[in-house]
Amino acid sequence: MKIANRILLIIMLAASVTILSAQPEGGTSKVGTTAAQFLKIGPGARAIGMGGAYTSIPGDIYNVYYNPAGVANTTSNMQVTFNHADWLVDMDYDFAAGSMQLGNLGTMFLTFTNFSVPEDKVRTFDNPEGDGRVWDASSLSLGVGFAKMLTDRFSLGFHFKYIREAIWNSAASGFGIDVGTLYRTPFNDLMIGAAISNFGSKMQMNGRDVQFNYDPNNNEDTGPNNVPALYEMDSYDIPLTFRIGLSMNVFKNRFFRATAAVDAVHPNDNTEYVNSGLELAYDEMFFIRAGYKSLFKQDSEEGLTLGGGVKYKFADNLRVFINYSYADFGRLENVQFFDVGLIF
Repeated sequence: MKIANRILLIIMLAASVTILSAQPEGGTSKVGTTAAQFLKIGPGARAIGMGGAYTSIPGDIYNVYYNPAGVANTTSNMQVTFNHADWLVDMDYDFAAGSMQLGNLGTMFLTFTNFSVPEDKVRTFDNPEGDGRVWDASSLSLGVGFAKMLTDRFSLGFHFKYIREAIWNSAASGFGIDVGTLYRTPFNDLMIGAAISNFGSKMQMNGRDVQFNYDPNNNEDTGPNNVPALYEMDSYDIPLTFRIGLSMNVFKNRFFRATAAVDAVHPNDNTEYVNSGLELAYDEMFFIRAGYKSLFKQDSEEGLTLGGGVKYKFADNLRVFINYSYADFGRLENVQFFDVGLIF
């Protein structure tokens, strides 16, 4: 247990140094200063229904996003899931993941995230209604991770990701890593989770759209003319985020369970905020959830979340879960999440 406490302390100190170095100056929120914003969209209808307060919830496949250490707490051999959301202004968000226990070695998992913008006309000053071409944009993340129970109460997890964003004929790519810990305390099995997400490389756009031919002296009668040139593109960090969360079963008997959770979140491109959530379960088959997202966040449009789900056991080694959640986005209306998964 001393080793587990030391690892947790080291990660907390490393996170504190990283976050303090990324503190906004002068009270500004630094909104819009990072690339790969799709990485900030949390998947999983269960997690969203609980207001995104999921850093300390153990044993679920969606821990791969919020805190990879939680995946090690599952008792199943395999889990697979798919999540879809019709995001704001007709954009699409999809997430898929699968995990497999490797005995005493730990649990390995794979993730896939796709965020896409629908095609639209290319509009110019000369052709405001379109010039016959179309453009689109997409974002992609492919991940592989590993989680392990270091003791019967303490787990550690890692998630390595390849990230790519593209718009029309240009693209940027990079790499990131998530690190998380989860500890089950002796006090009524209170769970404490901490995670650093998206610690990685900068991203810089490159491609055909930043290329052009240049005439150094602006005279076509003298050379050289049509010199290949590039627009100078800035590079941007990916959205580094530190989370710490608490959760506990505040009530539990043979048929009913009530779990409360709260997360404190510190991103490197916005102000700090708090997520909170509650899940009510009947016989671990039917679930109702409610939460509040981005409390205390500056100029936030997020707020109330609601959801529910069903988990049905077809056989001893096969369970199916279906979840739905609703997230209020204020003036931007709302987003609804659906997910379905199998537990083997």
